[in-house]
Amino acid sequence: MKAAVVDRAGGIPQLRDLPDPVPREGEVLIAVEAVAVENVDRAIVAGTHYTAAAFQAALPAIPCFDGVGRLPDGTLVGFGGLQPPHGALAQFVTVPAAYAPPIPEGIEPTAAVVLASAISAMCMRVAAGLEEGETVLVQGATGVAGRLAVQVARLLGAGRIVATGRDDAALADLQRLGADEVISTAVTDDELVDAYRRHRGDGYDVVVDYLWGRPTEMLARALTPESFVMPKPTRLVHVGESAGSSIRLSGDALRTSGLEIYGAARNLATGMQAAYAQVVEWIRSGDLVIDVTTMPLSRISEAWQRTDLRGSRLVIVPD
Repeated sequence: MKAAVVDRAGGIPQLRDLPDPVPREGEVLIAVEAVAVENVDRAIVAGTHYTAAAFQAALPAIPCFDGVGRLPDGTLVGFGGLQPPHGALAQFVTVPAAYAPPIPEGIEPTAAVVLASAISAMCMRVAAGLEEGETVLVQGATGVAGRLAVQVARLLGAGRIVATGRDDAALADLQRLGADEVISTAVTDDELVDAYRRHRGDGYDVVVDYLWGRPTEMLARALTPESFVMPKPTRLVHVGESAGSSIRLSGDALRTSGLEIYGAARNLATGMQAAYAQVVEWIRSGDLVIDVTTMPLSRISEAWQRTDLRGSRLVIVPD
């Protein structure tokens, strides 16, 4: 079979011929239909992600650990459970049968493989308890997950949606997806703090944060009152860290701002099933649109190095 192989930390996957995998007892053979290449996959290959040790120790290895494919009987399934050096960027994979649940009917493989990005946006309800009419701030809204979060916020009945990002053209396009107001983070610290304050209206009820780092520090500053007041709570859900892995948070930002910080996995154990079902329903109906760019496995080296896919998820498909 053909597979994409990385032989060193930070290397570019190269297409190679490898033996077809043979399923062991309790495993199933899957013909791969679609694999989403995400930032976390690149970080693992680079050795910068906190889970990268196992992959780096197994080099040479095949990147990516989940995808969508077909069983020998044609059933479309999602798959995971791959352990280095085995990965998803190959023509075939074998995984334990329990790690290959069927994909609901009416969902194309290229959409099914990026469901996780849409489900992550549901944290605004599952983790933060978003209610209809509330104001949502999406931090990092010009990326794939952020664009989906804007759509999800609107579908969940948010009363007002504010979106942030660095790309002015991409920010303008967010208004087509449902954002009411946009904030550029490509400004000075003081300008960014001022922008957060100008756009907050009656306050941000829920923040879906894919950025962390500097923008979140400035947001905390903007939320901190300058007098003895009792601001309404702001429930911030930390999802990603594309702008930095840490923040400096002063005590007064928590004591007086009403800021509450949750991780994206909060309540996920009990809320995942409903979140998944809702996202599937929206995709089937066409209410939620996931932007993907497909490229064949044979062009994996070129695809891996693309930097022009703003707001679109790279999905590798068979040739």
